[in-house]
Amino acid sequence: MFAPSAAPRVFGLPPGVDFVRALADGLDARLPEGPEAVARVEIWVNTERARRALTDHYVTGRARLLPRIRVVTELAGDLVALSDLREPASALGRKLDLARLVGALLRAQPGLAAQSAAFDLADGLADLLDEMEGEGVNPTALGTLDAGEHAEHWQRSLAFLSILTDYIAVSAPTAGQGRMRAVALAYAAAWADRPPAHPILIAGSTGSRGPTRAFMAAVARLPQGAVILPGFDPDLSASVWGRLGSDDAGAADHPQHGFQRLAGTLGFDPTDVRPWHAVEPPAPARNRLVSLALRPAPVTDQWRTDGASLVPTLVEALEGVTWIEADAPRAEARTIAFALRDAAETGLRAALITPDRELARRVTAELARWSLRPDDSAGRPLALTPPGVLVSRLAALAEEPVTPEALLSLLKHPLTASTPGGRSPHLAQTGRLELELLRGGPPHLDWRMVRAFGAAHDAAEWTGWIEATLVPLAEAGGTLDLRTRRLRATAEALAAGVDGEPHALWDKEAGTQARLLLETLEAEAQDFGPVTAHEHRALLTTLLAGRDVPEDAVLTHAGISIWGTLEARVQTADLVILGGLNEGTWPRLPGPDPWLSRILRRRLGLPSPERVIGLSAHDFQQAMAAPRVILSRATRDAEAPTVASRWLLRLENLLTGLGPEAASALAASRARGREMLGRSAGLDRPEARVPAARRPAPKPPAKARPAELSVTQIETLVRDPYAIYARKVLALRRLDPLGRVPDAMARGSALHAALDAFVLATADDLPAEARRLFLDVTARTLAAEIPWPAMRILWTARLARSAAWFLETESDRRLRGTPLAREIRGTRAVEGLELPLNVTAKADRIDIGRDGYAIYDYKSGSVPSKKEAGAFHLQLPLEAAIAEAGGFPDLPPRRVAHIELIGIGQRRTLAELPDPGRTWARLVDLLRIYQDANTGYVARLRPRTLQYASDYDHLSRFGEWADGDVP
Repeated sequence: MFAPSAAPRVFGLPPGVDFVRALADGLDARLPEGPEAVARVEIWVNTERARRALTDHYVTGRARLLPRIRVVTELAGDLVALSDLREPASALGRKLDLARLVGALLRAQPGLAAQSAAFDLADGLADLLDEMEGEGVNPTALGTLDAGEHAEHWQRSLAFLSILTDYIAVSAPTAGQGRMRAVALAYAAAWADRPPAHPILIAGSTGSRGPTRAFMAAVARLPQGAVILPGFDPDLSASVWGRLGSDDAGAADHPQHGFQRLAGTLGFDPTDVRPWHAVEPPAPARNRLVSLALRPAPVTDQWRTDGASLVPTLVEALEGVTWIEADAPRAEARTIAFALRDAAETGLRAALITPDRELARRVTAELARWSLRPDDSAGRPLALTPPGVLVSRLAALAEEPVTPEALLSLLKHPLTASTPGGRSPHLAQTGRLELELLRGGPPHLDWRMVRAFGAAHDAAEWTGWIEATLVPLAEAGGTLDLRTRRLRATAEALAAGVDGEPHALWDKEAGTQARLLLETLEAEAQDFGPVTAHEHRALLTTLLAGRDVPEDAVLTHAGISIWGTLEARVQTADLVILGGLNEGTWPRLPGPDPWLSRILRRRLGLPSPERVIGLSAHDFQQAMAAPRVILSRATRDAEAPTVASRWLLRLENLLTGLGPEAASALAASRARGREMLGRSAGLDRPEARVPAARRPAPKPPAKARPAELSVTQIETLVRDPYAIYARKVLALRRLDPLGRVPDAMARGSALHAALDAFVLATADDLPAEARRLFLDVTARTLAAEIPWPAMRILWTARLARSAAWFLETESDRRLRGTPLAREIRGTRAVEGLELPLNVTAKADRIDIGRDGYAIYDYKSGSVPSKKEAGAFHLQLPLEAAIAEAGGFPDLPPRRVAHIELIGIGQRRTLAELPDPGRTWARLVDLLRIYQDANTGYVARLRPRTLQYASDYDHLSRFGEWADGDVP
């Protein structure tokens, strides 16, 4: 197949070509006739997706045998019996070993980091060790580094690493880069004496990792071996290639820098790389433009000299390019989805290439409006799948009190009670439990209340199953394997339902991955020892986020794909969209290395951090060479304006400086982008204008109007009649929150209870030690009433500040009368109406004196002004009118001599309130008006403030109309 050669055999394919087709065509051109020739060929590709694409190409072509196609990452599991290589260590086992050592170090030197960071630090160490093993750097070299001339934090870092050196030196490599390198070197040693007779090709890999470069070096020198580089730029001159030999930032972020580094390892001259197959890229003029734009900064003076030759072809170069600059991430995703849908409708194969997973998820969500699901190469993180979510929620409950929100999130999870006949009755019981116990109930679950609910609703078995399933999570302490086993058992019991039937928790790929993760962690953690619940949650969060689950291929659209930059290297499409082209996203800037500075990395022989930018640039250059290209970015994110990717800025600067023809071509591509943005924006605009709702004033029949109102609802009737209509006529009530919350209502109830307890304790007389008694009684009452420790302390302090003022005014109240009744309910029928109507009340406190009753109302909030109280705050005058008519049980009709609002928070009172008789007469007139069928219940008639919010604003469609609109 190949002629003998002393130099390594390296070929290239230019950006933009159909790599799979060109690879197969070049192979066919070199093979002799006969069906068995291709079957003898062994091809190593860079990704599993590339293997599928190459297999599909051979399967759908003419009838022939298939070559043996393998993925480079399979090296880690290969060659077990060829040499004395040890079995690879488990990556998770290594992480746990490192975490144990890190934990011991942190206990010895707590100033280094928090104990809870042990697993995260172990992750960082494991990544560093994997990289060192892959690059062939012996971990014992860490001990030879001298950090004396470096900053103090680097010295601490090296001291930290040196503690682990002994362990690292004797540990077996994991099934990662270290194992791959060992296998690659074993292959090279075996082939040195007995090279294989069949052809071996490595195709599509850039050699960015040390193990892959070592394997490529071995294959390239085989008698029948070759390396085929993807996206190799044939337009670079020797001078540019020479500049790329440097490892500084200016050269390391060039798209071809990785090939120059590979040339140094393999020993070939990049200027002599021959094409694998004679194939013309779809946009050669654009390839030359991008190649010139991305040259290293010190030679961009060649833009003027070499750019002149590009001017005649610039219109052709940018003809298939659309430049989109959206004003928001959602607009960018919507436009990309629109372009993908448009391409699919016209029969084109379209792909979005982006490293931004958030953008990919947004585009997937936008495509759902047409019931399209793209073939996403990354899939979904296991943490976002149903099994992963359930495991995460259960882990969050360990050693924590169960809140109503947490309980409902578990009971309503789609995998809970996921048995053939158990799901429907389970959801019915869950809905009843939510409405009758959890909403407005205690902030944390009381299992006695749950058991009482089950007994009252013939659901004792169901509530018993919930308690038996979740209570084990509350057990304190435990080793890592015990906690994991407990978590898995809880998840399975929750999925099995009351009857313990076969469930769907571990079904499908996501379930299989989740179960394998928990079983592996349980097995590897047997010797780890105790961990806290927080540490266990942190570890599980990291493990779940680190695994991806592929999408179901049956449900995806064959013509729409979302690729990561790695998957896109050997694939192409008719339309390629480069999304998320912002600095920090594409390219993603190298993060800070917590262990080694750049100088220390260079001394160890580790690559520069900027090499990841060079890889991103190579992916950009390849994607830009597609037949049709859309460049897309959002000019701002959720927080601030964004900066365009450096490659877009280079293209823009180059085109701007090449004269009016280039500027016109750039403007045309941007105009196409604006036109596409406008068309996609129309997706969210209705075809016909929907008229806004008018301010409602419903007029129900007289018989449907309220037959009973409380004195507090009278103020609502005056201020917001629509709320009375919704509550009393439509019988709609806002659902209570899940569990009690420390809101104004809870504060008012607690302070009322505290003051009521004090009045009860001093009903006969105020003692000499009234302040001490006041503080003791209120503290005990709030301790019983308030389940939130922080709020209990705060509200107790408020009462303590008001104690002196309250006791001083209470002395005046005791001179006026003696406490007679507390929290007493009363009612009075309204005379003179066509239809019967009762007014009800609940008086906080009624005292009896020589002149008659004194009625008091406690206010935890602000006390209204005299004018506002006279117009709206009618509660106390109406209570007085009810008392004078004998409406309170066991209290005979009697004159009310005094009414008073007691403002605990503001420490002031208001006694100048409207006369009860006149107030009752006004009420009769008001209710007579509202019994007229022609009177409407106007929404927000007299709101308290400009920020007034009603429970029924959504029902009245407030916002489509304003407070000043005619009802």
